[in-house]
Amino acid sequence: MSKRLSDFPAVASLTLRRAVLTAIAVACAVAISGCSDPKPAERQATQLDLVTADDANEDIGTYILPQDTAILDEPNADEIFYGKRLLNETKRLLPDHVGASMNCNSCHISQGKVPLGDPYINSFNDYPRVMPRSGTEVDLEGRINGCFQRSMNGTPLDRESPEMLAMIAYMEWLAQSTPDSQRVDIRNAGEIDTSLVPDPVRGEELYMAQCATCHGDNGEGIKDRRGDIVFPPLWGEESFNIGAGMARTYKAAAFVKYNMPMGIQTKGLWGHGNVLTDQDAVDVAEYFTHKPRPDFPGKVNDWPSGNKPKDARY
Repeated sequence: MSKRLSDFPAVASLTLRRAVLTAIAVACAVAISGCSDPKPAERQATQLDLVTADDANEDIGTYILPQDTAILDEPNADEIFYGKRLLNETKRLLPDHVGASMNCNSCHISQGKVPLGDPYINSFNDYPRVMPRSGTEVDLEGRINGCFQRSMNGTPLDRESPEMLAMIAYMEWLAQSTPDSQRVDIRNAGEIDTSLVPDPVRGEELYMAQCATCHGDNGEGIKDRRGDIVFPPLWGEESFNIGAGMARTYKAAAFVKYNMPMGIQTKGLWGHGNVLTDQDAVDVAEYFTHKPRPDFPGKVNDWPSGNKPKDARY
C-alpha cells in the first residue's frame, strides 16, 4: 500500500498532496502496529514554566513563546529574520557549507519551538557546556558548527560570519531574555526504552508503510521543482553522515516516536508523532540508521574518555 506523489496527478496543491499521503501512511502504520486509535502529540504550548538552572523542580516564573511578528519590535530585527531564514533554508542559502540535502529545521521542529522536537529555546543559555561526545567544553558557535559538519555533512562557518551571528541572534531572541541562571522547562527529546532489541526486518516493513511516502523507498527524500528540500533524505550520499546523532538507533528512535509522522489529524486537531510504540520506533530507526551514508573522518576523536553509547555506529 505504498503510494507516491505520481499517483495523484490531479492534486495540484502540494499541501493537499502531503495530507493525502500522510493519511495513507498513518493507515498503513496502524495496521502494522495494531494501534486502533493513534493519538498524535499536541505540543504547541505557548506558555511554559521557568525553572532555575540547577533545580528543574523549582518553578520561578513563566516563559511565553513569542510570535514571529514580534521580531519586528527588535532593534536587530533584520539579523533575527536572517537567522530564521538560514535555519529554515540552510541548504539553499549556504550551499558551500551544506553537503547533505538537509536544513537545520529538518530536525529542529517548527523552527525550534516544539517540546521533544530539539527546540532552540534554551540553546542560548545552555552553552558553553561539556559535551560527552567530544569530552570538551563547547560554546554555541561550536555546537552549531558541529551540526554543519555532521548532520549537514558539510563544513563549519566562520565564527564571526554574518550567518553565524544571525542564527545565534534568532536563538537569543527565542530565549526571550531568560536569565543565564534560569531555563525554560522544556525537554529537547522524549524518552525511549533502550533495552529493546531492534528488529530491522520489521523496521523495513514499518518504514515502507509509515515513512516512504515522504522520505522515499530508497531514503532519498523529496524535493520541489526548484530543487529545494520538502522532506530530507534518511540515507545515501545526500543524507547526514555517520557522525550525526541521528545516525544512532535509540537517539533516532526517540525523535521518530515523538515527532513522526507530521501533520496528523485526530478528532479535529492537528498534531504529530506519538503514533508508533517504542518497539516500532526502535525497529524503524535501526533500519534507516544502518543504511549506507557518508563517513565522518572526525569520528576518531569522539568519546575520548570512553562511555561510548551502545548504538554508536563506530
